[in-house]
Amino acid sequence: MRLTLPTATVLEALVHGHGYGFEVVEVTGIRAGTVYPVLRRLEEHGYVRSSWEDPERARREGRPSRRNYELTSEGRRLAVEAAERYPGVGRMFGPRSLERPADA
Repeated sequence: MRLTLPTATVLEALVHGHGYGFEVVEVTGIRAGTVYPVLRRLEEHGYVRSSWEDPERARREGRPSRRNYELTSEGRRLAVEAAERYPGVGRMFGPRSLERPADA
């Protein structure tokens, strides 16, 4: 998988807890037509896993269900590589913490 600037930016957003697609779009300023394919490729390669939130919660909040994305251990390693390759991306979100692997 190519580690492009948009991919690095999406990874960094996930590292900082921005866990659903539209939230990643909002915090990165990257268009949805780029973010969602990046998330899909990351999941296909095992760097993220996704799950749908409880539809009842979404219904109570008056909105569609969100698909939540979480980095795997491999995804966290890729995020470190991405931050090294694109150091400016990390400054978009502030300090990060990668100590806890997602699937530990």
